[in-house]
Amino acid sequence: MDETVAEFIKRTILKIPMTEMMTILKAWDFLPENQLQTVNFRQRKESLVQDLVLLCESKRASLRDAALLDIIYTQFHRHQKVWDVFQMSKEPGEDVDLFDMERFKSSFEKILRRALKNVTVSFRDAEENAVWIRIAWGTQYRKPNQYKPVYVVYYSQTPYAFTSFCHLKSNTPLLSQALTVASNHHKIVKMDLRSRYLDSLKAIVFKQYNQKFETHNSTMPLQETLELDMHMDSRIIHENRIEKERVQRVTQETFGDYPQPRLEFAQYKLETKFKSDFHGGILAERKEPLRCLIKFSSPHLLEALKSLAPAGIADAPLSPLLTCIPNKGMNYFKIRDK
Repeated sequence: MDETVAEFIKRTILKIPMTEMMTILKAWDFLPENQLQTVNFRQRKESLVQDLVLLCESKRASLRDAALLDIIYTQFHRHQKVWDVFQMSKEPGEDVDLFDMERFKSSFEKILRRALKNVTVSFRDAEENAVWIRIAWGTQYRKPNQYKPVYVVYYSQTPYAFTSFCHLKSNTPLLSQALTVASNHHKIVKMDLRSRYLDSLKAIVFKQYNQKFETHNSTMPLQETLELDMHMDSRIIHENRIEKERVQRVTQETFGDYPQPRLEFAQYKLETKFKSDFHGGILAERKEPLRCLIKFSSPHLLEALKSLAPAGIADAPLSPLLTCIPNKGMNYFKIRDK
């Protein structure tokens, strides 16, 4: 086994938490279970890693094997990446082609290799007809950097692909071209949507809101909250009860009864020209628009927005600029003068 492959495997295994070690190694399916049973998983992690690397050396692990282990680790820890969404489209009236996953993989890799000599491309099939793609970029004179790959998750027969942060921005057009051609689409655009929570991004673009999302902590239902408040204060006046019922109804109409997709922020860029009934002054003569950036952030932004009105912090309904995020599939907004 090559020294660089051994070092790559060593670094990957070191990242794996001890509680997940056996699960990930079994998912990797490179080391037989009878060999894993000979390993002492209760020893210090450094010693454990050394034993596992020796087993990989005895089986002559390749770069492809090491890359597959890295994909599996990333699948378990996908929330450590920031994911962007790309939307593809066909020409108007263009027929829907029968999709072949193996043909997609072959075409995708050929396009990258024709344009770039030093590149490593690895694939792993996943649930829901998805494929995970790992790309380690090199240059014409440097070998691929295995420690700064970009990951792509593509769902077959859909126009959407999800990509992690690409350290080499100059390769983004090549990546977009490979996705578009291999999936038989005509055009690709980057959506104004980003999050660490891949499943939530998928739910937003596929309109699958009525499901559970990763690391989601559900809040108390609005009806239970209302009943609890009424129980705590028996002197509640009729008008207040009616207002609470209205807030509850509006909130449910706006956000629904299901858990919200998990996003960490929403960003709004405002561009507007200064307007005044009074003539003169520095701002009145300014030709450039005034610019302002507002960012809302929370560990679970949409659930936080959903709770504002019931908590009495904001009036119901909230501004459409806040409530339209899942519907529009955006958490980056640019607001300009009409």
